[in-house]
Amino acid sequence: MVKSHNIYDQGLDMTAANFTQLSPLSFIERTAAIYPKKTAVIYNDLHRTWEETYLRCCKFASALTKRGIEKGDTVSIIAANIPEMFEAHFSVPMTGAVLNAINTRLDAEAIAFILNHAEAKVVIVDPEFSEVMERALHMAGGDILVIDIEDSSFEGGKKIGALTYDAFLAEGDENDDWSLPGSEWDAISLNYTSGTTGNPKGVVYHHRGAYLNALSNINTWDMPRHFTYLWTLPMFHCNGWCFPWSVAAHAGTSVCLRAVRDSTVYELIKSQKVTHFCGAAIVLGLLGNAPDEMKAGIEHEVKVLTGGAPPPAIVIEKMESAGFDVTHGYGLTETYGASVFCSWHSEWDALPLSERARIKARQGVKNMALDDLMVAEPDTMVPVPSDGETVGEVFVRGNNVMKGYLKNISATDAAFRGGWFASGDLAVRHPDGYIEIKDRSKDIIISGGENISSIEVEDVLYKHPSVMLAAVVAKPDEKWGETPCAFIELKAGATTTEAEIIEFCRANMARFKAVKTVVFATLPKTSTGKIQKFVLRDQARAMAQAEAEGVSV
Repeated sequence: MVKSHNIYDQGLDMTAANFTQLSPLSFIERTAAIYPKKTAVIYNDLHRTWEETYLRCCKFASALTKRGIEKGDTVSIIAANIPEMFEAHFSVPMTGAVLNAINTRLDAEAIAFILNHAEAKVVIVDPEFSEVMERALHMAGGDILVIDIEDSSFEGGKKIGALTYDAFLAEGDENDDWSLPGSEWDAISLNYTSGTTGNPKGVVYHHRGAYLNALSNINTWDMPRHFTYLWTLPMFHCNGWCFPWSVAAHAGTSVCLRAVRDSTVYELIKSQKVTHFCGAAIVLGLLGNAPDEMKAGIEHEVKVLTGGAPPPAIVIEKMESAGFDVTHGYGLTETYGASVFCSWHSEWDALPLSERARIKARQGVKNMALDDLMVAEPDTMVPVPSDGETVGEVFVRGNNVMKGYLKNISATDAAFRGGWFASGDLAVRHPDGYIEIKDRSKDIIISGGENISSIEVEDVLYKHPSVMLAAVVAKPDEKWGETPCAFIELKAGATTTEAEIIEFCRANMARFKAVKTVVFATLPKTSTGKIQKFVLRDQARAMAQAEAEGVSV
């Protein structure tokens, strides 16, 4: 029987009365109207309300519009986690333009590439990064309006632009109208991948994804209204995992922070009653290994969301033993930051701390904005069994997956396969459906035909009392093909030897997985705290080559 009509489509049209494009810009407008006097931003001695912050965003957007900035233009910013960076997440997209927050650790050549590739019309510059930006602008050429942020708390830097942030703000009108995007599919931000080989790729976010992931953060993390959020996670990193918009949605308070130091973080947690912060495993390691007297005096609950490189269970255990409630998240630049969370079950509370930490070290399950999550055989895309052992690639799809890579159709097509985004991460799926990352596909070590997870070896190394940071990569080997090579950064004052580390591994895991080479060094890191394994892989290859040639290393 063929249905001739659908009664639910008759006269029930989409109109301005019953449909609005989803955008996180609506969050700040609502919060400023309902909680105008609540504190929105704290930075040193500066306190601004939501009303003040919203009006500043409106004025900056107005000034951009008066300068000719419109839909589809790019406005770049290079700044620490300061109030101007927070405001840019609202003021720039209010014009229809796209926000490009630049990684502060990049060199001038990489920044110049981004400015040209993004076709930036305006760049906002924190004085801390004025010198590298000045060089980048010289390389980039073109007609770019440069706006200098002034920060009385920062000594150094110089003005390189046409005018200051406050002078530009004065050009705007806080009463100028701004509107939500014509389509929630419109671009809201542009974030560049790390670019460890070749030029970085420009990941494009849309308003819909930012809106939904921001709300999902609140729901997944059980965030209360008026929470206080400390900016230990760079806002340039996946737009701070969408938390600028989460803070606005729930009328929270942003505690801004120029640099992450253990003493500063602990002082702010106590003085500002911080309830939530995010950070990579390296940040947790820094805080967990801080002196006990520094940790003393925290008398309220503090929740921590960690992601990036998977944190070893021992790092989570140290943070939990210090009184922090740790949640593990997983995602990529292409998924708006964390889109998978280790959602907690109350029955796990009764488990010993070490067992709870082991469970929390798993990446978990999809958040509310993600439509689906799959671990599958990379070529056939057939899901692997949920046995906690069979390794496959992580695939995701949903509203919090990027539009694609800017001006790079081939890379976009390669990333989207069969209706899924291919992450390049290798994982297992446990019987309860929770996934656990085992490695990046490029980081798996194949020794004598056996796959060795570098993350599994690192997890053991972190249990050694002298180890502060550890990274394991493949070292070419004539007999085995590859063997595990460990690069270790020791705790202050600690000593150990290569032989002791190797024996410790052998005593705590299958002998074929144990490291065969140990290098003690300060490990290279990205601005978001990830250890740069590509640098270490190059060093391991050079070591193997030198050994093969009989050269002393």
